[in-house]
Amino acid sequence: MIIRQETEKDYRETEKLTEEAFRNLEISDHNEHLLVQRLRQSKDFIPELSLVAEMDNKIVGHILFSKITIEGEKETESLCLAPVSVLPEYQNQGIGSELIKEGLLKAEDLGFESVLLVGHSTYYPRFGFERASKWDIRCAFEVPDDAFMAIELKIDALKGKSGTVKYPPEFGLP
Repeated sequence: MIIRQETEKDYRETEKLTEEAFRNLEISDHNEHLLVQRLRQSKDFIPELSLVAEMDNKIVGHILFSKITIEGEKETESLCLAPVSVLPEYQNQGIGSELIKEGLLKAEDLGFESVLLVGHSTYYPRFGFERASKWDIRCAFEVPDDAFMAIELKIDALKGKSGTVKYPPEFGLP
């Protein structure tokens, strides 16, 4: 498996992959591929943090990090990890895990200090994610406490950064 930065020529394939990856998930609104499309056009898109996993010259996974802010006493820049997509026939083989690990390393190398996400409370802690409420960071929409998580890429990056996460308008959230 090769993990590399997504290129413009990959866009159609990664959008199709994302649509397929979420097609049968009940918790999905089935518009994740459109979110990816919108985020690529936004000022919060970071090309270096849009990664694909390739096997036998076929893209089988995609991950995207985009800029968000934590609005509290002062505004703090962070990243949102969303979505993580793996073709259904390649799921449960560690592809998503490898994309997440590589993405977190690249984010740290680029100087980002933290990442937030909404996801499965039993999956993301293995990468070091913890409840965002630990730092008194709140989501802008209703989400279970154990599903809204954060990770510090730099020690104490979230210390004293309490507030509410503001997502880019492309997410279509409050």
